[in-house]
Amino acid sequence: MKKLVLPLLFATLCSMQDTSQAASAYNDSRVFELRTYYAAPGKLDDLNARFRNHTCKLFEKHGMVNIGYWVPLENPDNKLIYVLAHDSREAADKSWKAFGGDLEWREAAKASEVNGRLVSKVERVFLKATDYSPNVKPSVGKESRIFELRTYKASPGNLGRLNARFRNHTLKLFSKHGMTNVGYWTPTKDQKNADDTLIYILAHKSKEAADGSFKAFRDDADWLKAKKASEDEAGGSLTVAGPEGVQSVFLKATDYSQTK
Repeated sequence: MKKLVLPLLFATLCSMQDTSQAASAYNDSRVFELRTYYAAPGKLDDLNARFRNHTCKLFEKHGMVNIGYWVPLENPDNKLIYVLAHDSREAADKSWKAFGGDLEWREAAKASEVNGRLVSKVERVFLKATDYSPNVKPSVGKESRIFELRTYKASPGNLGRLNARFRNHTLKLFSKHGMTNVGYWTPTKDQKNADDTLIYILAHKSKEAADGSFKAFRDDADWLKAKKASEDEAGGSLTVAGPEGVQSVFLKATDYSQTK
């Protein structure tokens, strides 16, 4: 019996360590910032050049973490979409103030806008990682990838059920069918739609692979069972009807993105 004690103890400690490490990956207290820039007509290349040559490194200088930068595959509105991480909302405000006052930034912005402003509109939302999100960090795939930004609007009172379905079923089924879970967020409490919105990013090998993966996912018996059970409990769909319920934008990483 004594010979079994140490191996069993070792196994128990390893199990505890694994559990702790897994829990820490789902306990991200940082604040994330999803920003969408609408480049002025003909200015998207100049905007990307400014981020590539100046902005990203200045963000890091002032305590912001670059997670990733993307442009839509179909981009009639000249969008640049990116995600930053901050230690807190207060830290975000402090970092942005320092960045805005940085002489190097002011000089770079002035030089880049000699022939006109590069950005016509900026949208931003502050986010918190869900308790089931993978550890959100910059990552580079072994092969080229495309990304998908998905936004769900929960039906009234059902954001909790929607999160539970993702936590208990959807993520592992996405992985089963070849999709990579990058990050899952909900808006912070002070943001618009904080009570009904889920935002997440997936990675796929290609647009065609994404289509195939989602078809296999939607036909999966485990998904159909989980979907039915959650909707029976809610008395209907967990997302609102129409295009507002589920929105999807396919993206490609910029050449300077920390996530590719």
